[in-house]
Amino acid sequence: MLQYLFRRLILMIPTLFGITVVVFFIINLAPGSPIEQKLQALKFAGSAEGHESSSSKGSATVSNEILEALKKQYGFDKPVHIRYWIWLKNLSILDFGESFTYEEEVTSVIMSKFPVSLQFGIISLILSYLISIPLGVYKAIKDGSKFDYFSSFLLFVAYAIPGFMLGILLIVYLAGGSFLDIFPIGGLYSDFYDEMNTWEKIVDRAYHFVLPTICYTIGSYTTLTFLMKNSLMEEISKDYVRTARAKGLSEKIIYLKHALRNALIPIVTGIGGFLGIFFAGSLLIEKVFQLDGIGLLGFSSILSRDYNVIMGLVFVQAILMLIGNIISDICYVLVDPRIDFK
Repeated sequence: MLQYLFRRLILMIPTLFGITVVVFFIINLAPGSPIEQKLQALKFAGSAEGHESSSSKGSATVSNEILEALKKQYGFDKPVHIRYWIWLKNLSILDFGESFTYEEEVTSVIMSKFPVSLQFGIISLILSYLISIPLGVYKAIKDGSKFDYFSSFLLFVAYAIPGFMLGILLIVYLAGGSFLDIFPIGGLYSDFYDEMNTWEKIVDRAYHFVLPTICYTIGSYTTLTFLMKNSLMEEISKDYVRTARAKGLSEKIIYLKHALRNALIPIVTGIGGFLGIFFAGSLLIEKVFQLDGIGLLGFSSILSRDYNVIMGLVFVQAILMLIGNIISDICYVLVDPRIDFK
């Protein structure tokens, strides 16, 4: 197992290299650049001044000296392959450069937004598995019953509702929109958060997390629940389960001790993929609930052509994805000891 993990870690290097090469060249060849964004801002400022002084034509012109200075400032006076090589050398010391928009280190920008997505990601993971696995097991046991049909109907309805749309409805109905005023509209805490004691801060955070968490997790319950149910139903139909019944074992022992462990294999093998999902965040949900997270950062960075932030996000996302795959393999071995990666 250790040899396998070592090989996977070594293979991460060329994989990361390939991902960063493709993304770097795509974003640099796409129309628009930080230079053009800056020029538009200068021309707009010049036009505004020129309008006030009735000489907008002359004020809106950007000289070649300014253009060359901007290119040198942002490093665009060099060919794209040279810029990638410089970025790669800086990456060796975990230096992603400076954000063109925020004018501070990319690492600081990402770390300032990361806790928001991380908190909701961890909560979503825990709730999704704590609810979906027992519900899937119970649906398998009660297969064909009224509970099975009714819960399936509710799960499909939940799956069909987009998270951001549900967020708007929850705000309208439960956050003072037009009906009840039970929950806060957005944000992570109240205005007087610093004046609270520890317990009040925990309650206040939880109070603000209720509606966004519902929107984050609403779509994941259906997939996990039906995957759990179908996996367990498949295990129940196998010969070893019939043999256990023939020996007189109770249904509880058969389901929970013998069949459940094998049925969990498809569930745990996908657990690593949640790392990437957590980091990506959800743009629309963050927008609806006024959460300044990774999803909103990625979207705004693309619009403003903030190349350094985009590359930083892509690199960290790729790392999490690859680590998540390794975690999935480890979970696979823990659930099924017959598997031995060599």
